Amino acid sequence: MSEGNFSEWLRARCEPTWTEVVTHPFAEAITKGTVPDDDMRRYLSQDYQFVDTFTALLGAAVACADSFEARVPYGRFLGQVATTEEKTYFHRALDALGAGTGATVLEPVTEDFRTLMDEARTSQDYVLIVAVLCVAEWTYLGWASRATQPYPDNFVHREWIELHEGPEFRQWVDFLRGELDRLGPGLDEDHRQEVLSVFHRAVELEKRFFDMARG
Repeated sequence: MSEGNFSEWLRARCEPTWTEVVTHPFAEAITKGTVPDDDMRRYLSQDYQFVDTFTALLGAAVACADSFEARVPYGRFLGQVATTEEKTYFHRALDALGAGTGATVLEPVTEDFRTLMDEARTSQDYVLIVAVLCVAEWTYLGWASRATQPYPDNFVHREWIELHEGPEFRQWVDFLRGELDRLGPGLDEDHRQEVLSVFHRAVELEKRFFDMARG
């Protein structure tokens, strides 16, 4: 495999599910601000259940990355997830929707996605960790980048789009893709297929998660 195309190779082998995620009717409804409150509440309540697991996965990326230069972006993003915009957004949005951030019964897809994140984290295999992170972030950039101005007036929809679109988030996704592109050519065939399997599972779970959110 030549340098610089592993992430695209992975994405292409997850079609048509990848396109079904980034063009999903639920995601499109977010960009238009037309998701009913009950559906948005269910979706965000379940998505919030990933915060702890996702934070742990970012921590594993810091620990397992093969250079200081690779560790820094994870550490920076970890701080953003744990202490700034995204955590604050969840609290404000769920309050506005009449729900808190307390205990929530997990949907099966939420449990399955947390299991995948935990498997990647405990594997201590850097490229598998990156694969799961890349799907989570790249698919969200995919649907959010389809939104057109003006964004919805309701901050619940508008800020969720803004969190997953814009120069900083694009740079973060480019970094994750770049790590896959850097590492892919050095993998043997068995390892490459293992990464593809994990990547594909993550894409399927993203599709199932949006399906769940529609009720």
